[in-house]
Amino acid sequence: QVQLVESGGGLVEAGRSLRLSCAVSGMIVNTVAMGWYRQAPGKQRDLVASIFSSGTTNYVDSVKGRFTISRDSAKNTVYLQMNSLKPEDTAVYYCNLLRVVLRGNYWGQGTQVTVSS
Repeated sequence: QVQLVESGGGLVEAGRSLRLSCAVSGMIVNTVAMGWYRQAPGKQRDLVASIFSSGTTNYVDSVKGRFTISRDSAKNTVYLQMNSLKPEDTAVYYCNLLRVVLRGNYWGQGTQVTVSS
């Protein structure tokens, strides 16, 4: 059913920017709440940004003002614009449905973001 393919990660120096993409199949992104999550080695996977069907967005304090989540209905794709990257942003980034009952235990492969100091 739902398939999520993240892309756009890479190795960048602190202060640089990256734009992550999440191509969604089997679900219309504008009809559900979507989020970007990240997981650093040895740590839990945390939600960092979300966008609701209304267009309302939320961010964890550590990325607020630096990251922007958006979506393109024509491409059925969710984006995460990441500016002023910091080493502590280093993690594997995943997109997924925000509602647990809808996403179940499915996760894509994620995309690695590494920020050097």
